[in-house]
Amino acid sequence: MANNVLELKGNRFVQASREAKPKVIPNMNGHNVVTSEHVYKLQTKMEQIKNFWLNESKPFDGILICVCYNKIAAKSNRIGGLLRGKDSNYAVVGAKFNKDRTKHIITYFLDINDLNKSISLLDKTKIVLDKVFSGKIDQVTFKDHKNINSIPFKGLGISKSLFKQVIADISYIDDFEIENPSGESVQSIITLYDIKMDTKTLLKKLGIDILSSRILDNQTIFLDKNQSEILFTKAPYLISMATADLSQLSPEDFIQQHKQNLQHIPEPTIEPTIGVIDTLFDERVYFSNWVEYHEMVNANIPKTPNDYRHGTAISSIIVDGPRLNPWLDDGCGKFKVRHFGVAVGSQFSSFTIIKQIKEIIAKNKDIKVWNISLGSDQEVNDNFISAEASVLDQIQYENDVIFVIAGTNKTNENINRIGSPADSINSMVVNAVTKNGLSTKYSRKGIVLSFFAKPDISYYGGSSEQYIHVCEPLGEAKVAGTSFAAPWVARKLSYLIDILELSREVAKALIIDAARGWNNEPTASEIALYGHGIVPIKIDDIVKTKEDEIKFLVSDISEKWNTYNYNFPTPMNKDDKYPYIAKAIMCYFPKCNRTQGVDYTNTELNLHFGRIKNNGKISNINGDKQNQNIDTERNYLLESDARSNFRKWDNVKYIAEIVKKNNKPKISYENKNWGMEIKTNNRLNPKDGEGVRFGIVVTLKEINGVNRIDEFIRSCHLSGWLVNAIDVNAKVNIYQNMNEEIEFE
Repeated sequence: MANNVLELKGNRFVQASREAKPKVIPNMNGHNVVTSEHVYKLQTKMEQIKNFWLNESKPFDGILICVCYNKIAAKSNRIGGLLRGKDSNYAVVGAKFNKDRTKHIITYFLDINDLNKSISLLDKTKIVLDKVFSGKIDQVTFKDHKNINSIPFKGLGISKSLFKQVIADISYIDDFEIENPSGESVQSIITLYDIKMDTKTLLKKLGIDILSSRILDNQTIFLDKNQSEILFTKAPYLISMATADLSQLSPEDFIQQHKQNLQHIPEPTIEPTIGVIDTLFDERVYFSNWVEYHEMVNANIPKTPNDYRHGTAISSIIVDGPRLNPWLDDGCGKFKVRHFGVAVGSQFSSFTIIKQIKEIIAKNKDIKVWNISLGSDQEVNDNFISAEASVLDQIQYENDVIFVIAGTNKTNENINRIGSPADSINSMVVNAVTKNGLSTKYSRKGIVLSFFAKPDISYYGGSSEQYIHVCEPLGEAKVAGTSFAAPWVARKLSYLIDILELSREVAKALIIDAARGWNNEPTASEIALYGHGIVPIKIDDIVKTKEDEIKFLVSDISEKWNTYNYNFPTPMNKDDKYPYIAKAIMCYFPKCNRTQGVDYTNTELNLHFGRIKNNGKISNINGDKQNQNIDTERNYLLESDARSNFRKWDNVKYIAEIVKKNNKPKISYENKNWGMEIKTNNRLNPKDGEGVRFGIVVTLKEINGVNRIDEFIRSCHLSGWLVNAIDVNAKVNIYQNMNEEIEFE
């Protein structure tokens, strides 16, 4: 008999500000020796860039400069003496990786005086290097405080602290550049660098007159071929990113249609509603009473029967998928659909659809789960999120909604990477597998921005061994594609959110947890194709767990640097030890900034969970020592390692102990509870991380197979928790009773 998943409430997390940070001491790159030759090279390059801007006839004040770092640079390793000194981080307007994805290239928007000051600082630094350090300095010399303190900097034209900061800056810099993007002059969605100027005014000065309706935000614009050509010719350095606007729908493979009379369906009553944004819907189908249809395509655009097939098929899965596909009966029942037809045929304007989606969500706040099975045939870019995905991420940051997005299909053998909007970080992106659980031949691969795990999960999308049955305008059809995997996940999310009343953060974490299982270290190729894994068919397999497991859910809001709770009473064995291995998954929906390129997510939540040691620190189950206020030298972690090993800046965190044949019980400390901490860091504005809700799913697996859930529930009650067992039948009854219409006589 399985255990119910437990929801813990009532014992709020505590919010604590960060203790006053110690003064940041400049630290140079230990792998580099800074030479006067390298300083002179950088000085010369900066002078060339200055002369370029002085001779450039430009319609704006200020200059743009790219700093080519020699590694993936953490914020603490970025410029702090040159450019604008400690305020340089606020001048960042873009970030990308080099071709090998091993180094940052960061773009800054500055005043010409910032270059003049930096050129002077480089000159003074070179003089000190030549006079005092024989033309070179390494990290050992840099850290020799006795020697450095003995140098009479007053007579050298630069202070000791500024000299050290400039040396530290230079040790992380390969070169300076001006961006000069190449691209075709086609109808495009273009994002400009933020140069603190109204975009319409800027373009007018360049000879480009556009309607306000062609501006998505002050940075992202829609230009036709001629306008695009003018911009690429006159001011290519303003272009942060550009993508062709006309997208082809990524096709569905192996569509074989056959007619069949479909059965009668009862009238809808109190079922939850899922939003669908897709091609058109045919209101003559048997389940049309379950669908509230809104056509958003201009009435003057001609429509063909083909324009109704895809959208109608998607809605048929959401409404009546289990009856059409008994082998995929998930136990979730039927759902109503509010369907918005935004595209016709196989070609559509991404820009138009982006604007429509913003309007649709704003006017339909009652819907929590939205399915988007439209996708581009073009591959996503290595260095920036698509405009479509960026808008979806912004909507999800600002609203309590979640998008389920198809992972897009291959158009040919040369297209391998996923297409927009499947690069949306906050959305649940779904790839397809065959009935046997293998990746389909039409599935495309992640990852996104060389880092984010997209797709998130996989589900059954149909293949030659077992197609997905749908209802199209002419009757039943057999289809395959990632489009037909996504609606099944939308059904599960709506069940968890609308019927079981879980937050979207917890619902997303539960589904990823069920897909991931105890697979602690999937390979890079597995993540690129399957995401975290294949979601179980039955909803019971998501909201129930094995007899030897305790699975509980917690959710709260991060308001300060440390959001913590040290009150998880984990049962022990007779030897006062903990006979478990543990894992935890956390999901949150951060604010994102497309103009920051590869540094896309603004907020990092770092999860720590485990026993509480006698020094008050958490013994984290995965050994992560980030943000622990302990010896920073001994526990220093490279930014690239923090990203790859502990998923720094990822909005899905999976931490776990490795399952072994001989896992041993863990010793207990004076405090017998386990603790949880969520540490919040922000790239830009410290306010970005305030009010971010997180959802966490924790699993404790008893290594000897003992069921300790009753003891855990009792201990939680004694510790002040309200324990809610997720009982599907009880929840469904409550949902039905709450939604009954009462007639008064």
